[in-house]
Amino acid sequence: MTILPKETRIGHVHLKVANLERAIGFYRDVLGFDLVTRYGTQAAFLSAGGYHHHIGLNTWESKGGTPAPAGHTGLYHTAFLFPDRASLGAALQRVIDAGIAIDGSADHGVSEAVYLRDPDGNGVELYRDRDQADWPRDAEGNLAMFNAQLDVQALLAEAA
Repeated sequence: MTILPKETRIGHVHLKVANLERAIGFYRDVLGFDLVTRYGTQAAFLSAGGYHHHIGLNTWESKGGTPAPAGHTGLYHTAFLFPDRASLGAALQRVIDAGIAIDGSADHGVSEAVYLRDPDGNGVELYRDRDQADWPRDAEGNLAMFNAQLDVQALLAEAA
């Protein structure tokens, strides 16, 4: 039984960061989000497509802090859904051009994804969904996601 309406979405993510300017530089200049508003030197809100904000950044409790050590609880990653393969490829090219390391990539059948870290060590997934009609299904019609190698060069070629 579904309790939530199917239109329910995650509206935004709000991250504690060590350096606000560095974080803005990553999310605005590399990933391409628009800076919507700032609260002095301690917080900023960024968006895609004119929404009030998709990403909140603040240093209220984290200025100068360090990433959580491995093996601790916390955010695994934030996933940003791109509308098509070309825009995902363009974002990946900006990441590469900025010299940011790629942690991995995958074809999940339902989506294509690239994984990296922001300047504060937070996991970031950049992905695009395939059309639902093309999602892999088993003999009973259940979703059958998988984890296969992504052709990163073909993805980058889409951006060109």
